Formats: sequence, C-alpha cells, structure tokens
Amino acid sequence: MKKVYANANEALDGLLTDGMLIAAGGFGLSGIPELLIAAIRDSGVKDLTVASNNAGVDDFGLGLLLQTKQIRKMISSYVGENAEFMRQYLSGELELEFNPQGTLAERMRAGGAGIPGFYTKTGVGTVIADGKEVKNFDGEDYILERGIVADLAIVKAWKADDTGNLIFRKTARNFNPPAAMCGKICVAEVEEIVPRGSIDPDHIHLPGIYVHRIIQGQHEKRIEQRTTRKREEA
Repeated sequence: MKKVYANANEALDGLLTDGMLIAAGGFGLSGIPELLIAAIRDSGVKDLTVASNNAGVDDFGLGLLLQTKQIRKMISSYVGENAEFMRQYLSGELELEFNPQGTLAERMRAGGAGIPGFYTKTGVGTVIADGKEVKNFDGEDYILERGIVADLAIVKAWKADDTGNLIFRKTARNFNPPAAMCGKICVAEVEEIVPRGSIDPDHIHLPGIYVHRIIQGQHEKRIEQRTTRKREEA
C-alpha cells in the first residue's frame, strides 16, 4: 500500500469534507503539522471541529484556519497566544469545548485504543463536569470523559520510513502520538523519510499501522516567544 505522497495537497486528496472532526498534533508551535494545515486552508473546507491543545498563533499553525473562519469548534486546553482565537470565542463566533491537557491527551489515546470512555477526577466540581456523568469510586467522585475518534488526524514527526513508522524529536512528540492514534485516517508530515529497516524498532515512537499517508517537506519551525538576554560584558 502506497503511503508516501509528493506534497500535502496530494496527501489530503479525497479526505477533506465540510463539518469533519480533525485531531491535530502539536503544542504551541512545537511539532505542529504546518504544511498540512496550510493545505487544509487552501482547500476551502469549512465548519471544522478541531481537537488540539491550542490553536497556534494568529498568523501560523491552526491560527490560519481561524483567520479564514474554517473552524466552527475547537476542543482545546489553552486559548492564549492567539488573539483571534480569544476574539472569536468571546464574541460567540467560535464554539469551544475546554479540556484539561491530560484529559484531552487521554481522550485521544482512548479513542485510538478503542476505549469509548473513562472516568477521571480532573474537573470534578468545576464547569468541566457540567452535563457529564458522575460516578463514585471508593468514596471519590469521578466524571466520565468520552474517547475522541477523529475523521482525520494530522501530525508532524521528525523521521519516518515508507511504512509510516514515526520518530518524534524531543518535546515535539507532545500531542502527536495520541492525535495520530485517534484518527480514522492519519496523515503525517516529516522532515526525513529513511529506508525501510533503518529505524531500530526500539526507537519507534508510533508504529506505522496508525499512519496512512506521509509527506516530506521543509518546515519553518517558528519560535512562539523568543526570549533573549543581553550578553554579559567581559
């Protein structure tokens, strides 16, 4: 089965529909599938629900899809660093389902593992618990969270072989593995595609069975907040 495609547009061909649920890897601007996001913007698909820790910044990452009003709802943990995200949410233009970060990661992982739901103490007694089933275990209340199964997962990795085995680089691993797992179809963009068999099996972070299409590309790798200090004088 062919998994390697020439570019993001080809890799997404036939996969995008209005109103679909997309799981996107990344944390801030670290490990975001920037090429696939740009291709989704260019496709014009709309009314999207996107499950992602946050939405990039105003002019990069998922912020591009907010600019074009292609996202109807975000399932996220954090709305900071993106003024347009906050503006649309506060004005009622964008629906937002807040999730604690660990809960969001576990919802994705659970969906990929075939687990329809799980109980957690996180959010008990807060607005996070509103409308959710509460169950008592050993004298403690827990809320039911549903696993996420996305129509499409888009992720960014460091290396891949042509079967889709992925290696992520350091903190860029973040939400990428659980996002990839929960997609009915997963498209990965990578910095390098290496020959089959050249990756030590013990070094694989995500097995290729979860990955359906791969592209290799050049990445901008922006720094979300550049912080520097003056060089000390000799």
